[in-house]
Amino acid sequence: MHILISNDDGYLAQGIITLAEALQAHARISVVAPDKNRSAASNSLTLDQPLRAVTCDNGFVRVDGTPTDCVHLAITGLLRQEPDMVFAGINHGANLGDDVLYSGTVAAATEGRFLGLPAVAISLVGQDPRHFATAAAVAVTLLHKILAHPLPRDTLLNVNVPDLPLEDIKGYEVTRLGQRHKAEGVIPGLDPRGKTIYWVGPPGAEQDAGPGTDFDAIRRGYVSVTPLQLDLTRHDQKTSLAEWLALEPA
Repeated sequence: MHILISNDDGYLAQGIITLAEALQAHARISVVAPDKNRSAASNSLTLDQPLRAVTCDNGFVRVDGTPTDCVHLAITGLLRQEPDMVFAGINHGANLGDDVLYSGTVAAATEGRFLGLPAVAISLVGQDPRHFATAAAVAVTLLHKILAHPLPRDTLLNVNVPDLPLEDIKGYEVTRLGQRHKAEGVIPGLDPRGKTIYWVGPPGAEQDAGPGTDFDAIRRGYVSVTPLQLDLTRHDQKTSLAEWLALEPA
């Protein structure tokens, strides 16, 4: 078993170091990660300049690109042996609900799944998370489950872990993505030359966060496991959309 590990917090992040240490006891690992924090990079690929990959003293490979760049590069030519599976994380903070649209961690897993490999994105929920060993133990548990019972080819897992000691985790729950309220407004400011600049505002508060959602599972101390799919098509809307297209304009 050969596992590719990546993230969006960068190759020096505590989360990816802890995950690598945990998984290397069960498989051969290759770590290919951004050379700096690339949180919220989503599924972006770098197409307008070459990528540089540097092997560090600990064997990790740092890439001057996005999380998707890292996984794409690793699977399509960087590694001598193609991996069997992709783990992305451990993310420093939640990837709940709408977060998955922006998350570089989820994007890294998505790229792995898109290129044909089982993939898991794992995040430790909290503003300043500490219990990375808990999330690593969850990753090992999921690894063994996937090996025993492979996931469908169109499915990747988005996993969020409460920032608690392992003994305080209440269990695992299969969840759906919740939703947040509209994001807060941008924050304007001035640069040193007096020109206006803008900071993207904080994400919105929880909106759809009731029973069955990833938000609710985390709140109650459970690991949230959400199956995601690559096919974004609303198949249930195809017939009604065809009827809508056939309508005459007013």
